[in-house]
Amino acid sequence: MKYGYKTSGTCSRYIEFEVEDGIVHNVAFTGGCNGNLKAIGKLVEGMKVEDVIERVQGVDCGGRGTSCGDQLARALTAAMEAGAK
Repeated sequence: MKYGYKTSGTCSRYIEFEVEDGIVHNVAFTGGCNGNLKAIGKLVEGMKVEDVIERVQGVDCGGRGTSCGDQLARALTAAMEAGAK
């Protein structure tokens, strides 16, 4: 299923992704550091949602208290709470 998440506190503005059978696919960020965010999408492709959350949750960027990776963890957590499978 496709999901979207409006980010907060980061250069990126929005994250789109899919979750199928608990696996993350097709992560795409709008805004932010294009190359780095494409890399995040490729690195998490095919990973279990829980593993992605564990790895990137709490990562800080420049003292902001969050980062694009942390925002992805928040987006995935929200998707799981909404019933993603």
